[in-house]
Amino acid sequence: MSERGVKVRIGLTAVVLLLAVIGLGVRLAFLHILTGEDVRERIGKNRRVEATIEAPRGKIFDCNEEENILALNLVMKNVCADPSVIAAAGEDMDEMVSKLAPKLALESEDLRRKLSREGSQFVYLRRFMPAEEAEKIKAFGYKGVFLEETRMRYYPQGPFLCHVLGFVNHEGNGSAGIEQRMERYLKGSPGYLATGVDARRRELYLKREQFVKPVEGGNVTLTIDQNVQYMVEKAIDETMAEHSAKGAWIVVQRVKTGEILAMASRPGYDLNDFRHSSGDERLNRALGFVYEPGSTFKALTIAAAVNEGLVTSETVFDCEKGTWFFKGKPLRDYHPYDKLTVADGVKKSSNILTAKIAVSLGEERLYSYLRAFRIGRTMGIDLPGEEAGILHPASKWSGISITRIPIGQGVAVTALQMLGLYGTIANDGYMMRPHIIKRVDGPDGEVVYEGRPEVIGRPIKSSTASTMREMLARVTEEGGTGRRASVEGFSVAGKTGTAQKPVNGGYSSSEHIASFVGFLPAEDPEVVMIVAVDDPQPIHTGGRVAAPAFGKVASELVRYLHVEPVEQKIARR
Repeated sequence: MSERGVKVRIGLTAVVLLLAVIGLGVRLAFLHILTGEDVRERIGKNRRVEATIEAPRGKIFDCNEEENILALNLVMKNVCADPSVIAAAGEDMDEMVSKLAPKLALESEDLRRKLSREGSQFVYLRRFMPAEEAEKIKAFGYKGVFLEETRMRYYPQGPFLCHVLGFVNHEGNGSAGIEQRMERYLKGSPGYLATGVDARRRELYLKREQFVKPVEGGNVTLTIDQNVQYMVEKAIDETMAEHSAKGAWIVVQRVKTGEILAMASRPGYDLNDFRHSSGDERLNRALGFVYEPGSTFKALTIAAAVNEGLVTSETVFDCEKGTWFFKGKPLRDYHPYDKLTVADGVKKSSNILTAKIAVSLGEERLYSYLRAFRIGRTMGIDLPGEEAGILHPASKWSGISITRIPIGQGVAVTALQMLGLYGTIANDGYMMRPHIIKRVDGPDGEVVYEGRPEVIGRPIKSSTASTMREMLARVTEEGGTGRRASVEGFSVAGKTGTAQKPVNGGYSSSEHIASFVGFLPAEDPEVVMIVAVDDPQPIHTGGRVAAPAFGKVASELVRYLHVEPVEQKIARR
């Protein structure tokens, strides 16, 4: 190469270098001198992030604690996008959509709209995606598409115990059941991070300004026994299928402590797919559904009269051969009877006998006992959504209310209230508050809350409760309406109910609530249980629909809980 050529090349190189230096100088001048304060501030912000760090939510266990986890957290990924970066990078939109839409389970046009959203710098493409699937999205390497770590609430058994547990919505808030009631314990405290980042939004640890570690939520242990719950849910599903029912609910409670061992309601829903459930499916009928109880309610009036000394189990009433007129209105028994003792009236479920006892009590005394048994008031269970039922003041009763309310008409209750009524009789007249929270442990293992037995009233004396237990035990004997609730080797006390559903100011002839409430062993009760079935078809009586389900669960329950028949206890002593 000639000397002249070398000089030309050196000159060109010098010019290029000079232009590069001038360009850098201009850029520096623009950034440090000519650029407005707002632009420099925005650039600075792009190199700094502030973030709230989500706290791990606490777990939920059954009464066997860590052996049975009912709710936990899974680490997931949100697939996100910055439409402004995608536009600036000039990515092939058609190619992106064709590759990403199937992986994200999105319609092509929906994905295209998200990726092309003008003026947006952040959009969720898919939330709560398993990490391994999300990494496949990231592997495509599209600029402006990135992953964000998150946690999703997961329920290992899907619909199991759904109405008790409740669910956590996509904003991380408990929205039903235990998740809602114990939110302040489960949620924990979020952390905080303020730090510098590089151009790829990676943290520069030397520029970390502030870091507050999140405090994870506490763990909640329930009184629910998963094995008892399984018995109950199996029985409720079989009953629903056998009788083509609209709904059903069963609750099992320890008599002496008020601990709820099982609570099931149908219809139900999958906790891991709560978005596709209806309000009707999410309703916990055990505490949020009010209904006229029918004959199961008779025990209250008879207990009140025994407690007042107005009747004994041997007091005889004329049952008018099946039809009795009170203030010009007829009241009928399902079967006609002549004269019955109170004990026989309970066994045969006589409307007329119960109504006559109520008349002897009078409106004011009956109303005071209704309130004492918490009719028209909540039981105060530690779950959201409990209804108070319906009980009008005695001053607003009609002329015949004194004969209709005692047989479970013109009054509405929840299953918990009926469970409380029979639990009180089983527990020597002491009413226990139902509770479902056993304990809450903080993240350091310290107990921060503990559920304890609580007496919330004593409507009747011990002697009255004993008399009622004896009479109610006859209901499940041969000739009683609840004989299908019997358990071999045990004495079961309880009452059937077949209530017509109110419609248009009257009562339906085709729609009923069939129920059975009872406890065992009758002489020394340990568990009380209610079974209620909404609109069973074609058979609709409590004795034929609800009592068999009670007997089936109770037979398994006494074996599982190692409940001894009273005769064995006496012999062992």
